[in-house]
Amino acid sequence: MGGSTFASAGRATIARAVSETSRYHKAHSLGDDYQFDPRDEFCESLRCPPTCNQVQGEQGGRPDKEGVGGALKGLVTALKGLVGIGKPERVTITWYTGHDLKNPSCWSNGKWAPTDNSFVAALTQHGWHDKPKCFKFVELCNTPKRCVFVRVVDTCAGCTANSKHVDLTKAAFGELASFDEGKLNVQFRHATEPSEWHEDLWGPKFKK
Repeated sequence: MGGSTFASAGRATIARAVSETSRYHKAHSLGDDYQFDPRDEFCESLRCPPTCNQVQGEQGGRPDKEGVGGALKGLVTALKGLVGIGKPERVTITWYTGHDLKNPSCWSNGKWAPTDNSFVAALTQHGWHDKPKCFKFVELCNTPKRCVFVRVVDTCAGCTANSKHVDLTKAAFGELASFDEGKLNVQFRHATEPSEWHEDLWGPKFKK
């Protein structure tokens, strides 16, 4: 194989790698017609795939028992990658950097800390009783066309008690809004686990 062929193959491999990673460190869109609907429910029954709005729109309601097989197949396929699931709710977001990145509370050994380029979050320390647990993924959207996935790795001691507050790394916040905005309200919901892992974005995998 000639040198130019090797070079072309190398560039293609790099391009694919960049493309795959960009799925996670660039904002994504839920589609031009997507609307956040307060009637959305968590898809825990396996009868409703993650795209709840689409299924309800096409069928005029929740899928019936006869549709379990198809819905389950769609759910399994979708859950191979990061997917936002469940009822959206409004939360406050801010961003943090510098010393605050050190010693994230979800790890006790202090072996890893996020950087400004990571896609992780710190949540209200006290009073948000149903907040996602450590190492879970969530989806945040500032309009349906600007959404990011982040992993919960820390608590936010400076966030107001009893508030639903998500403190983001600069990379994640910057995909949703200008740093000058500093603080704003966005839509939030739980998300599935990714099918591939990027430790620089999310930190080490949690070993159960």
